[in-house]
Amino acid sequence: MRKITSLSAFLASFAALPAAAQELEAIGKPHPAGIDFQPAVTEVARDLHWLDDMLLIVITPIVLLVVVLLLFAAFRYSRKSNPTPGTFTHNSPLEIAWTIVPILILLFIGVFSLPILFKQQTFPDGDINIKVTGYQWYWGYEYTDTESELAYDAYMIGQPATMTGEDDTAGAKAYINSDAMKAKLVAAGYNEDEFLLATDTAVVIPVGKTVVLTLTGADVIHSWAMPAFGVKQDAVPGRLSQIWFAAEREGIYFGQCSELCGKDHAYMPITIKVVSEAVYDAWLIATEEAGGYVDPESLNS
Repeated sequence: MRKITSLSAFLASFAALPAAAQELEAIGKPHPAGIDFQPAVTEVARDLHWLDDMLLIVITPIVLLVVVLLLFAAFRYSRKSNPTPGTFTHNSPLEIAWTIVPILILLFIGVFSLPILFKQQTFPDGDINIKVTGYQWYWGYEYTDTESELAYDAYMIGQPATMTGEDDTAGAKAYINSDAMKAKLVAAGYNEDEFLLATDTAVVIPVGKTVVLTLTGADVIHSWAMPAFGVKQDAVPGRLSQIWFAAEREGIYFGQCSELCGKDHAYMPITIKVVSEAVYDAWLIATEEAGGYVDPESLNS
């Protein structure tokens, strides 16, 4: 990736940005009484949602049929209704039917599910390549395309690693969702209801670009999951695995470690900020100038 170090190029990149401060919408997060998936913002996620709907259509009549047959058998062949049991041992046509019909149903499902699986596991060339390492209990990110070897860790806001003396003065305590913690979230650019979701740094990617993640674990097995992108992959110590996605909508997305990894497993969220390509390019320059992570939402505020 081309490295821009001159101050003039740095300032020019900011001049090209919109004058108003960017305010990213928090898209991928749970909502009170919500029962549906997070909004699908990748092609794979849309395919998975469609497949889930299709399977619901397939399984509903099967469940109803089984329930009806169970009720029929329970009442029709109860001791009261049928005091003299039958003596037959099998019914060949029926046994053939309940063997062939499930096979046909599984073949029908496979015709639609396998192409989606192959799409998930066929990795395109990544516009952005990031190595992700799972630790107890935070994530490490390394942008392997950048000449400056951009790397940083992401802790949940509210973990001890993110607490400061100012937080103690304000009354904020680690792992406790108090008014002081809500103020800490707002100061970091999040909403008050995003406790347990927001991290002190985020994965920053440009909208519409293909991102390939290479995952591993440093201690135990973790799992990197981002529901709105339709991706989930174990991060296993000593092994490398990959996932890919191309986010189609700018915003803030929240995921979670989805493999039980120890006592603080519940405090290991994932935050992704999908920004415009112009903001992403400026963010790379700003992180290089600063020597570390910079919040992309602060660049043109």
